[in-house]
Amino acid sequence: MRARLLGLRTVIYPEPELEASKLWWTEFLGTPPHFDEPFYVGFNPGGYELGLLPDGDPATGSLTYWGVDDVASAVEAALSAGASEHAPETDVGDGIITATVQTPDGSIVGFIYNPHFNAT
Repeated sequence: MRARLLGLRTVIYPEPELEASKLWWTEFLGTPPHFDEPFYVGFNPGGYELGLLPDGDPATGSLTYWGVDDVASAVEAALSAGASEHAPETDVGDGIITATVQTPDGSIVGFIYNPHFNAT
């Protein structure tokens, strides 16, 4: 079984100091976030999602998500190839589904189905 990756979609940075990070990214990008809630802040540089997650662990680094048509199928393909579950399939709202797996060498790979994504 193989997964079809549609391209990079999202990178999420763990940011325990959410307000300070939001201000820095707003200044750096020159634009405010398109989504701004206490649990997640999202920017849209170049048509891609740059997210800030306050409950993430900076020691684990950022999470990168590959676009897929079906998250469950991508996870199943990864598990069949020797990965293990890192975070289960989750509906994070607005029809967006995510999951992460850990490859045999320890890398974390994210999958995302986002019906709102439009490559620009």
